[in-house]
Amino acid sequence: STFNPPQPIITPPPVHPASHRPNPVQPQVSKTQAKESARTTESAKQLAEEMQAVRRMVERLMQQQASRGEEKPADLPDQLFDQYMNLLKQEVAQEIAQEVVTQVSHRLTEKELENPAKVRKAVRDAISEFIPAHHEQWDLEPTGDGRPRTIALIGPTGVGKTTTVAKLAATFKLKQAKHVGLITLDTYRIAAVDQLRTYADIIGIPLHVCNTAAELDSAVSKCSGCDVILIDTAGRSQRDDPKLEQLKKFVDTANPHEVHLVLSSTCTQKVMLEAAKRFSDVRTDRIIFTKLDEAVSFGVLLNVSKQVGKELSYITTGQEVPHQIEPTAPLRLADLVLSGELAS
Repeated sequence: STFNPPQPIITPPPVHPASHRPNPVQPQVSKTQAKESARTTESAKQLAEEMQAVRRMVERLMQQQASRGEEKPADLPDQLFDQYMNLLKQEVAQEIAQEVVTQVSHRLTEKELENPAKVRKAVRDAISEFIPAHHEQWDLEPTGDGRPRTIALIGPTGVGKTTTVAKLAATFKLKQAKHVGLITLDTYRIAAVDQLRTYADIIGIPLHVCNTAAELDSAVSKCSGCDVILIDTAGRSQRDDPKLEQLKKFVDTANPHEVHLVLSSTCTQKVMLEAAKRFSDVRTDRIIFTKLDEAVSFGVLLNVSKQVGKELSYITTGQEVPHQIEPTAPLRLADLVLSGELAS
């Protein structure tokens, strides 16, 4: 709206004969009022320019989306559109969110689409189909080669490999009554070795500390009578090629049946995908997502799972050993994505 500055009260001049009328009296506007008027005009002009800039930005983004085929799904019922927007809010990739709601729209009848509970269940089921989880649970599959099932954990620094190894060791030993062998290659961090040794003592299993490939080979031989061998490796930067090459030699020496890449759910999607790409040169069979209790959202886990294409084995939801680790269940992860809350 236009700002109208208050007008001063003006007393009408006396009426004079036409020949004797003085010059017309002009209203006197104060300097303060003039400044206020100027400021208001300037503010209105600035606001109009900002609105125009926003409008141009929105148009530009819409053009970019259209060029990438990322337009909003057309003709979605309100219930599905709400679910679609919720998926985007949880940082699910737009193409995955579109595919999920499109699948649901084809699976449900018009009447079923009016039922919020059925819509949510259908969305949950559709999300779970994008999650390539391994269904082994805690049972150890026969190896077929007579060796103990050997599992190595690899990954960047700080993702929680050592704690995860301890959780697995405790679960296999204390809950599954398996004979467990524990090996660590993480000799770069004295604290990590001490931490794992403490866990090993509490659990009641031997710990083998190895610095070289020869020591690793010897340790694996010493654990030949175990049901399962767990190998903790030193954290590696995905950009440290020499260290990654050294890690590859260790993995080749141990020749594990499974190599699990450990990724922290607190990392960005870009960081996780870069790590997955670089560690694939070492070897990656499955993915473990850690620190879900610290994650901002869970949609990124769905995106990474789909892009990496490796089966998910376990998720961890806290620091407690042997608790707060569970096999990845697609419907469980789908619930997390939908609700955005770990307690769901």
